[in-house]
Amino acid sequence: MKLDTIKVGKIVGAHGIRGEVRVQPRDADPHMLTGFSTFLLDGQLVRPTANHVHKNIVLMKFLGVDDMNAALALRDKVLSIRRSDAHLPEGVYFDDELLGLDVFDADTGARLGELVAVEPYPAHKVYTVRGEREYLIPAVPGAFIVSTDLDTNRMDVHVWEGMASDEH
Repeated sequence: MKLDTIKVGKIVGAHGIRGEVRVQPRDADPHMLTGFSTFLLDGQLVRPTANHVHKNIVLMKFLGVDDMNAALALRDKVLSIRRSDAHLPEGVYFDDELLGLDVFDADTGARLGELVAVEPYPAHKVYTVRGEREYLIPAVPGAFIVSTDLDTNRMDVHVWEGMASDEH
């Protein structure tokens, strides 16, 4: 589904006494967040004056947030980016963009259902597709994922035996 904004992180607390906030990245490498100069916070455009990775957290400093109390007031707020600011390689999408896609068997053309969840696993992500049956489809381009088209809200996949959750 085409989105104008993508949720990329959540402010989880303050860092130090000078107003830096700790941002937990949503589903991306924390270093990816340092590549953006603008974010959306409560629908308002904000530009961090500092933005760097510390362990697995991103530390950010915003104009007007000058002490720990001001930083703590932002706790649990969600940071988003404008999708147009993200220059992902061809064929790479944010997880939220994939939710709601209609998924089809590339070999038969049959509709399998709707992509309802993206789960991270050590080797790769797995897509949960629900229709008449539930399918767990590894997010591996070529082997399982044939094509993804956000404009037509469609994903074509190769279905292998055993991918439906009711098959044993």
